[in-house]
Amino acid sequence: MTTTSSHDSASVHDLEQQLQPIPEGARTTKVSGQFWIWCGANIAPINWVLGALGVGLGLGLADTLTVLILGNLIGMAIFGLFVLMGQKTGVTGMVLSRAAFGRRGNYLPACIQGALSIGWCAVNTWIILDLVMALLGKLGVVDPTAANYPARILVAAFLMAVQVAISWRGYRAIAAFERWTVPPTIAILVLMSVVAWFFLDIDWSYAGPSGAVLAGGERLAAMTAIMTAIGIGWGITWFTYAADYSRFVSTSMPRRKLYLASTLGQFVPVVWLGVLGATLATKNGTVDPGQLIVENFGALAVPVLLLVLHGPIATNILNIYTFSVATQALDIKIPRRTLSVLVGVLAMLVVIFFIFQENFAAVLDSWLIGLVAWVATWGGIMLVHYYRIERQAVRVDRLFDAPGTRRLPDLNWAAYVAFFVGVFCTWLFMYGVLPVFRGPVATALGGVDLSWLAGGVAAAAVYAVLGPIVAAKYTEDVIVADVTAAYRAPARPGPAVRAATPVADATGTAEPLA
Repeated sequence: MTTTSSHDSASVHDLEQQLQPIPEGARTTKVSGQFWIWCGANIAPINWVLGALGVGLGLGLADTLTVLILGNLIGMAIFGLFVLMGQKTGVTGMVLSRAAFGRRGNYLPACIQGALSIGWCAVNTWIILDLVMALLGKLGVVDPTAANYPARILVAAFLMAVQVAISWRGYRAIAAFERWTVPPTIAILVLMSVVAWFFLDIDWSYAGPSGAVLAGGERLAAMTAIMTAIGIGWGITWFTYAADYSRFVSTSMPRRKLYLASTLGQFVPVVWLGVLGATLATKNGTVDPGQLIVENFGALAVPVLLLVLHGPIATNILNIYTFSVATQALDIKIPRRTLSVLVGVLAMLVVIFFIFQENFAAVLDSWLIGLVAWVATWGGIMLVHYYRIERQAVRVDRLFDAPGTRRLPDLNWAAYVAFFVGVFCTWLFMYGVLPVFRGPVATALGGVDLSWLAGGVAAAAVYAVLGPIVAAKYTEDVIVADVTAAYRAPARPGPAVRAATPVADATGTAEPLA
C-alpha cells in the first residue's frame, strides 16, 4: 500500500484500529492487491469439494459446470457493486450498513456478520483436516486409518495461530501475504490440474450415476440446489466482506479497473477449483474429491499439502479481520487486535465441535443455506439504499455520529420490515438437506431452490417502497443541521490560520495538507 509519509502510515494504523474512514492520501493506488486478496481467499479446498457437489447429487458434468460458471458470473458481477461502495466511502461494510439500518438498528447485521465470520473461520479450517491427515498418512507421519483426533486439533490450532497473527497486523499484512503466497499456490494448482485433466481417467462425457441419471424436475431441482450453494450463492456470501478491503483503494483508481480486478479475483479460482473437483468426482460419483486427490497425487503429496494448508489461512485472515471490524461496529470499545485474538479462540472451539460431527453433508449444507438467507436480504436492501436512495452520495460523517443523532435514524423500521420479509421469502423458496430448511414453495416445486432470488428481490422491493419514506425525513434533518452549524460557525479565519488548518477529505476525516 502506498503512503506519502510516516505520519500517514501511523494515522492509517490508528484509523484501522479505531474503525475510522481511510483517508484518500493513505490509500493504495494499485489495484493488483485486490485481485490477490480475493483470489487467495478462494484458492481453498472447500471449492473443489463444492465443485463435486453437483456430481454427488446425481448431475452430469455438463450440467454441473454450466451452473458453476453461469451462477458465478452473476454472483460475482453483483459482488463487484459492493466493492465499489468501499472505495467510494472509505468505510467497512458494517459501518456503511448504518445508513440503511440505523445507528443502533445496525447492531443486528453487525452481530450476524460477526457470527458468520467465526463460523466461516471454523468451517474453512475443519473442512481440510481429513485431507491433511490423509496427506500426512501418505508421508508416513500419521496412521491414515486412525481417527487422529489429537493430531487434527493440533493442526487446526497451528493454522488458527498463523491466521490470527497475520490478521492481527492488519490490512497491509493481509495484502502482503496474499501477494507473495498466491502466485506459487497457483503454480501448484496448475500442476495438479495438468495431472488431473491429462493423466487421470476423467470422464468428460459423464452424465450421472449409471442407471440413475436425473431428468425433468429432479434434474432442475439439483441444478438449482447447486446454483444456491456454489453458483450465485457463493458470490452472495462475499457481499458483506467487500467494502472492508476495497476501502483501502484510492478513488483515483478507475472504478472499472477495481471492479474487474475484484470480480475476476473471485471468479477465476472459484470456477477453476470447482471444475477440478467436479471432473475428479466423475471417476466415482460417490467419492470425496479430496480423497481422490490423495489417492491420485501421491507423488505430489508435499506440494498438495502446502496448497491445502495455504487455503484456509488465505481465506480466514479475511474472516478474522472482518470479525474485528464488524464487532467494532457494535460500538464495542475493544482494540481491533484484541478482537482478532478473540475470534481465533471462538473459532477454534467451533472447529473442535465440528471434528466430532459425523454428518458432513448436513452440517455444510445447513451452513450454506443459513448464509444465503441473511446475506441475500441484506444485500438487496443495501443495493437499493446506496444506488437508488442515496445515489452513491452517502454522507459518511453521519455514520460516525453518536447513537441518538438527529442525522441518522436510531432504528430504520423500513429496513427491518424489508429484512424480515426477505428472510421469510428465502425460507419459503429454500430446499435444504434438513427438513427445517425446506420451505413450502420449494417443496411444492419439487425441490427447486430459488431462495437467493426470492429473498434478495423481496427485500429490495419492500425497501424500495418504504426506504425513501424514512430517508426523506433524515435528509431534511441533515440540511437543517448543516445550515444551523454554518450559521453558528465563527468568522472565517485569515489566510495564515487557514494554511495550518487540517482539511476534511471526502470521507469526512481530517488530514493535514502537508
